[in-house]
Amino acid sequence: MSNVLAENLSDKAVMGSDGTELGGLHNITMDLTTGRLHDLIVDPDEDVPAHSIDFEVDEEGRFRVPVNRVQAVKDYIVVKR
Repeated sequence: MSNVLAENLSDKAVMGSDGTELGGLHNITMDLTTGRLHDLIVDPDEDVPAHSIDFEVDEEGRFRVPVNRVQAVKDYIVVKR
């Protein structure tokens, strides 16, 4: 995947590869020692039933999407479902 500036990801919508709109990007976690990215933290859309999502959910109800599931970054961040 090509490089993407972090400022271009702010508040970007996240969509599953099956076309499900998951929510909006809240944050990205990373390893401070290596700089390696870990997870996208996604604020879920109200219409998305949490039980239908196969991602870990944090204590605030946000989805933790592993960075290795990102397939594309264009109008949406598309993640493999």
